[in-house]
Amino acid sequence: MTAPSELDDSFHVFDTTLRDGAQREGINLTVADKLAIARHLDDFGVGFIEGGWPGANPRDTEFFARAREEVEFRHARLVAFGATRRAGARAADDHQVKALLDSGAEVITLVAKSHDRHVELALRTTLEENLAMIADTVSHLRAEGRRVFVDCEHFFDGYRANPEYAKSVVRTAAKAGAEVVILCDTNGGMLPAQIQAVVATVLADTGARLGIHAQDDTGCAVANTLAAVDAGATHVQCTANGYGERVGNANLFPVVAALELKYGKKVLPEGRLRETTRISHAIAEVVNLTPSTHQPYVGVSAFAHKAGLHASAIKVDPDLYQHIDPELVGNTMRMLVSDMAGRASIELKGKELGIDLGGDRELVGRVVERVKERELAGYTYEAADASFELLLRAEVEGRPLKYFDVESWRAITEDRPDGSHANEATVKLWAKGERIVATAEGNGPVNALDRSLRVALEKIYPELAKLDLVDYKVRILEGVHGTQSTTRVLISTSDGTGEWATVGVAKNVIAASWQALEDAYAYGLLRAGVAPAQ
Repeated sequence: MTAPSELDDSFHVFDTTLRDGAQREGINLTVADKLAIARHLDDFGVGFIEGGWPGANPRDTEFFARAREEVEFRHARLVAFGATRRAGARAADDHQVKALLDSGAEVITLVAKSHDRHVELALRTTLEENLAMIADTVSHLRAEGRRVFVDCEHFFDGYRANPEYAKSVVRTAAKAGAEVVILCDTNGGMLPAQIQAVVATVLADTGARLGIHAQDDTGCAVANTLAAVDAGATHVQCTANGYGERVGNANLFPVVAALELKYGKKVLPEGRLRETTRISHAIAEVVNLTPSTHQPYVGVSAFAHKAGLHASAIKVDPDLYQHIDPELVGNTMRMLVSDMAGRASIELKGKELGIDLGGDRELVGRVVERVKERELAGYTYEAADASFELLLRAEVEGRPLKYFDVESWRAITEDRPDGSHANEATVKLWAKGERIVATAEGNGPVNALDRSLRVALEKIYPELAKLDLVDYKVRILEGVHGTQSTTRVLISTSDGTGEWATVGVAKNVIAASWQALEDAYAYGLLRAGVAPAQ
């Protein structure tokens, strides 16, 4: 039951990231990872967290033991997942059923077969015995004081093949004491209208409380989940960021956001919806997957605007091109600057960066033309906000923000007969009236340039010691001259508290990298509050 002081039991948000979500290719959760994710999910305010299958593997058994001791759940109930008893046995004697009880979880979800072919081919038993397995296991767990939910695996495929048997599974589970019977689109092949029709029919014919578990193989898992709610389902099973087997599950965050903001349902404790973006990104960090930039509600591009026409409207009223206020889910609106930018885009971006353009139409016009000219040459400012800010400030100040003046630089790559390599770079520059010559080696020419620039500047600007190059991307732009084609380099840099991107464009990758490095260092010093040298 979700936080009794805040929410009743009439609607369930059930998260299965730790069980179903962990089946995604590339995710391999340790017990510590699972505990960390459980804390995040509880902080978000979901009602139920399915922790795994105790008894099926040592890791899940350990998770439940440690969760009891180490996690103080404020909102969620911990759920153990398992199967109905074996055919021909008694639930009271089944070892895996006992493991569910031993987990200490107050809620247990049982997976049951609802597709007649699966019963006969996978379980290798009769349709009648399958119903007996469900009834016996549910009633046994209920007698032991546990709340029981039943997942009807492959329900929609089973309903298509044999609707009466699929409904008999629902009736049997409910009659035995299951609080909710969840209809599972296990293969993920259903569409919203189909889901809505089946859920409505099953609800009318069985009277059971129904839930929905949707896989995303048609790209409709979120829509299918909401369609089931439209038809009367009061329990939704989801995973954080849509993690799951094959292409994934219904994504927890857009489902919850839609329920709260579009349906007006109170499914989270007060104030927790604003944590949506933070929780999404925090869980992505734990599973070591880069957050999707274009994920609804929580992606960094979810409220990013690029077209000049959109920017003009947003300047008047942000709601004209946004379906919600991004702050409701803890996100922010962003203006992207590109060759599509108009005056409104530049003005809004300046406001976002804290730069007062003072209604100077001539200044804004110069910036617009400068951006379009530079983007025509291959620069991309929508992906390099730091380089744009330096450009904008230079136009506002009437001169570039210079922390040092470069006299020359060079990078040398040496291949030796023994197969070894050497990379060395030398920079000659002026900073605060001092001429500096610095040489450094690196594991590549760009790394050598980066190191030589650090050697040259860190004594004068100790703030640079905190900077770390965290990403480096090269793209060869369209051209007809083969190796003479224009090269664009994007560099991401961090000072430990934030990250920014800079861009360089030139006929060769080293020169383009040098431009991006210069901007990265200049912006790092600007962020640190260091005044330009001139």
